[in-house]
Amino acid sequence: MTPALPAVSTLPAAAVLPVVSVLPAVSALPAAAIALVAAVAPTALPPHELPHRPPYALPEVSMPLHNAPRRDEHPLSVNPFLGPANPVGGMTEAPPKHRMPGAPMAPATAYQLVHDELMLDGNARLNLATFVTTWMEPEAGRLMAECRDKNMIDKDEYPRTAELERRCVSMLADLWHAPDPAAAVGCSTTGSSEACMLAGMALKRRWARRNAGRYPSKEARPNLVMGVNVQVCWEKFCTFWEVEARQVPMEGERFHLDPEAAAGMCDENTIGVVGVMGSTFDGSYEPIADLCAALDGLRERTGLDVPVHVDGASGAMVAPFVDEDLVWDFRLPRVTSINTSGHKYGLVYPGVGWALWRDADALPEELVFRVNYLGGDMPTFALNFSRPGAQVVAQYYSFLRLGRDGYRAVQQAARDVAGGLAARIGELGDFRLLTRGDELPVFAFTTAPGVSAFDVFDVSRRMREHGWLVPAYTFPANRQDLSVLRVVCRNGFSEDLAALFAEDLARLLPELRRQPHPLVRDKNAATGFHH
Repeated sequence: MTPALPAVSTLPAAAVLPVVSVLPAVSALPAAAIALVAAVAPTALPPHELPHRPPYALPEVSMPLHNAPRRDEHPLSVNPFLGPANPVGGMTEAPPKHRMPGAPMAPATAYQLVHDELMLDGNARLNLATFVTTWMEPEAGRLMAECRDKNMIDKDEYPRTAELERRCVSMLADLWHAPDPAAAVGCSTTGSSEACMLAGMALKRRWARRNAGRYPSKEARPNLVMGVNVQVCWEKFCTFWEVEARQVPMEGERFHLDPEAAAGMCDENTIGVVGVMGSTFDGSYEPIADLCAALDGLRERTGLDVPVHVDGASGAMVAPFVDEDLVWDFRLPRVTSINTSGHKYGLVYPGVGWALWRDADALPEELVFRVNYLGGDMPTFALNFSRPGAQVVAQYYSFLRLGRDGYRAVQQAARDVAGGLAARIGELGDFRLLTRGDELPVFAFTTAPGVSAFDVFDVSRRMREHGWLVPAYTFPANRQDLSVLRVVCRNGFSEDLAALFAEDLARLLPELRRQPHPLVRDKNAATGFHH
């Protein structure tokens, strides 16, 4: 069995002060890391008054839409042990659910009402659907609590928080082999969805510049080439910014983009090609170097010079540490921009992401706005305005705390857990593995040939009864015939938890095998996990 990742406190402390703008090579103890971050972004609260729990995480840039509820409903039930809602405020009746109460209530009462409502949420640590970080050290939570009132956009009021953002950009530029890290430009975002929107906007604006004589016109509708497996944010980008989405379908056992097929879809209206470092469908890397080579060939044949954006939402924080020889980043001249999610394998609570461009030429100046910063101008590029600085501070803490060696240990441990769990599931005999967690610590599997009593949707439903949240979904064109389960292994999902998962799955199989047929009828309603 692969040895487990050692306790975080046993990782070696840095022997010298870390360089502030390059990801340190070794880990720092939590106390040392938090002290360094606090020295840069001090808090007005004394240590004994600092909360020890992180604030609730913020969502990605997209939000669900809700209809107003009907009014024929029961009010919230208040436990008699909590007493009157607030005698001073005069509230004598239970508060309504969908209207703001007329009077205040005691904070303990409000807390208990909300707390009890949330008890039926799934356990985040057992959520094997999400890529999002669900565990951080208490020291990181303390820093986030100290910074929860800092607005990231107020760079003049919070200059040290802005400085930590700048350092994170510099560290990522170095990590992703920018030709000149000092010349690379980048920014923090609310997550990869916003980062992808920004990267897409830059691609479109650069294309419009090159085609100023033709655009806008009916003959010059911009298009973006990508695999059908891309995250939904790219479809949103194309819809919001009126770009034609040209998607390379899956074929056979190829579940992501084919480089030659992608190059064949390009024409004079192509703003770029998106390559994905870590498909959300099966955890596989797309062959970015082969994609760039195919586009190099296209240029030689036709003169078309098509840039590549790498969507590294997960893989851009995995490959640099455990696949160091894999060339996918700014070492490829055709790669103009990269994004990642700090709140995925960047090991930070949601929501923070990053977008980087190899140099200033890759980001059109007219997209950049400037804000006052210490009496001068600071360039900014964002879709959002107000957002918390806590997640950026937590990202800097993680870079400082773990360093390259610490990230390598964490990501390798997650990959080892994924590989071990995939092997155990494969040995059960009822399933066929599509991937084995040897790229992203993520794998997908389906039912084996000949299994007809149950399907992946039955498995997802039954595992949920044991507390495990496992997504089941159908692949897109041209593999709509294939439905799979996917397991995402993250920091905090240990070998012990993986063993419990495998045991629960094995325990369910005899009952599933006795079913006359798959029981889940509505496949669309069976899972809402694919993201």
